[in-house]
Amino acid sequence: MLRLLIHSLVKSVFLLFLLIVGCGHAASKCTHRRCLAEMLIAKGYISQPQNDNCTQTVHVPFIEYQTLSVDTKKLRFDSRLQATIMWRDPDLAWNTSVYPYDEVVLPVHKVWTPELHVTNAVSTTMKHSSRDLLVYHNGTLRHNVIINAEVDCEINLFNYPFAADECPVAIQAWANDGCGMELKMGDVRMIDGNHGDWRTDGVSLQKKRDDRNYIMVALSIRYLNPFISLVLPSILIIVADVVSFSLPLGGGERNSFKVTLVLSFIMFLIILNDLLPGDSQCSPIIRTHFCICLVLLVLSMLVSMVFTRVAKDDSFLSCRRLKKSLPENTDDKEERGDEEAKADISVVQLKAEEESRMLHKVVNFLEALDAKELENMRCQHYANKLDRICFWIYFFICVVYFSSMSYVIIKYPCSIDHFVFWY
Repeated sequence: MLRLLIHSLVKSVFLLFLLIVGCGHAASKCTHRRCLAEMLIAKGYISQPQNDNCTQTVHVPFIEYQTLSVDTKKLRFDSRLQATIMWRDPDLAWNTSVYPYDEVVLPVHKVWTPELHVTNAVSTTMKHSSRDLLVYHNGTLRHNVIINAEVDCEINLFNYPFAADECPVAIQAWANDGCGMELKMGDVRMIDGNHGDWRTDGVSLQKKRDDRNYIMVALSIRYLNPFISLVLPSILIIVADVVSFSLPLGGGERNSFKVTLVLSFIMFLIILNDLLPGDSQCSPIIRTHFCICLVLLVLSMLVSMVFTRVAKDDSFLSCRRLKKSLPENTDDKEERGDEEAKADISVVQLKAEEESRMLHKVVNFLEALDAKELENMRCQHYANKLDRICFWIYFFICVVYFSSMSYVIIKYPCSIDHFVFWY
């Protein structure tokens, strides 16, 4: 009996010892969220999760897009994308019965994170929006990244300053020979569509094929500022040149005014050279417009100079004939006067003969002045007639040209393939 009692007592003490040791070990095990984070960090998984098909699926459920600026000289625009990315790493999962938490925060540089870039960008910079990311108990990771890209897009500027176009922002991830990442895109939203002379009219998420996703960005220019600074001055200068036909041909005022207009237009082009858009496949029609305006101004100036000479000199053919016929009539009159003077010598006294000769010279001089004045009037009338014809021709050309150019600038389409970078 005593032996059985001692055996039972020893067994009870041993069980009590095991219970105390077990409870002490359980109490020493850390199950706090920070201990969970340290446990996951200690695994040191900073390489891409390796699946059976060698491809990691990365979900991009949401993107915020913003156009920062548009460079019409270099045909580029700066964009900012803030994307939410999600992927799954089974090695970072944990048992919720041991660690009763659904999520934990880990430092972003302690785990592997996917890298996104813009295919058609001159430069792409991706940075993390925070130093930490969120890990769920099933191994799903959620993180936010910010992508700044200078996108190379040959914007259609043919209708400048009424230009509008759509440019793709191709978002890709690393992939090679069947390995890498596969993107699953979600929704996109535009924020702050105003940026200088350009505005973003809308964005839409599209795909060319399963591995080629892109955001189609619709851009249009605010035409008021470039219209006032580029187009309107050229129109006003041409209008002033047309109105300058009301100035008289004589005196040189018209020629001086037209020369001033030509020089002003040339200086206007030199000053605004930096504001003119860059050259591209669809070159801005406004360059051709400025060239035609300059040609019209120069032609108008040259024609005005020619007509001024016609009105004042006998260099034109019609006036030269008038000039040649005039001396012949004057010589005939002088010959007839000499004959009359010889006939009168015999019947008129010497004093009367001298008075008659002096009177005859005065008459001849006055007739020559009248003939010269008549010649000038005929030349002036002929030059004015040509000038009026030239004015209406010039006016008609300007009206037709500006009507045609307005239609071309506003309505004429010019297409550009923006997906050359994928070909």
